[in-house]
Amino acid sequence: MGRSRGGLTTKVHALTDSRGLPIKLVLTPGQTHDAKGAAMLLTGLPDGCVLLGDKAYDADWIRERIEAQGAAANIPDKVNRKHRHCFSKTLYKERNRIERFFNRIKHFRRVATRFEKHAANYLAMIKLASIRIWLRVNESMT
Repeated sequence: MGRSRGGLTTKVHALTDSRGLPIKLVLTPGQTHDAKGAAMLLTGLPDGCVLLGDKAYDADWIRERIEAQGAAANIPDKVNRKHRHCFSKTLYKERNRIERFFNRIKHFRRVATRFEKHAANYLAMIKLASIRIWLRVNESMT
């Protein structure tokens, strides 16, 4: 997400709630694997929650870390996996809320075009956009 002189160079990893509202945000360089971003997100998970992730997060250590915290992982297996895990397609359809969150933050021009050169500044802009999304939801509820 976000353009810089070299092209698309930043990955945004997000942990959202069931409504698609962001809880944790992490940036990683574009060339790193998605699983490295997951290591920073998987702390302090509430008991009994279910985490939905795409195939990039299909790693044994990610599943173990989620289950050690009392949560469950609903991640589709990669095609080369020998041991298949339990997976619910019906539950996985709710992952579109995460994609909708990414679509919402791309509506903020400064985030979509990535004016900031430094990752810390870019993450700050993403967090400001996330705050505005939270405020819109809470504003419409009262």
